[in-house]
Amino acid sequence: MSEIKVDTLTGKTTAGDITVTSEGGAATMQLQQGLAKHWGWFDTNTSNTVRNSFNNASITDNATGNYTVAATNAFANIYSCVGCCTGSASDPNVSGQSGAIYSSTTAATFATQDYNGSTGDADFSFLSTGDLA
Repeated sequence: MSEIKVDTLTGKTTAGDITVTSEGGAATMQLQQGLAKHWGWFDTNTSNTVRNSFNNASITDNATGNYTVAATNAFANIYSCVGCCTGSASDPNVSGQSGAIYSSTTAATFATQDYNGSTGDADFSFLSTGDLA
């Protein structure tokens, strides 16, 4: 088995253009297109604690079950943003649904709610894909 250790990958033709061959060898894709550009895991039950995140500048508690997360680096294009949430000891029913809307190239607003549509604070995580500016 070979091992390559590098600090930076740069495309040969274009700096950000690195092609990767699929597992089956029949297709190729651009490496940067397959990477998550903004993600986070937050405990909003008590104090909006950031458990872990990437490219995240801040989280704002707008209201019960409603949060805005801000990316450190802006998107040029946002392709998808998905989220999920789990309940707390005080409200175990808030789980499963977390909707997101990007209101700008740097901020997404989430609503966490139970399956009946009632909002509530929850642990939630999200993942966004797209092109960074």
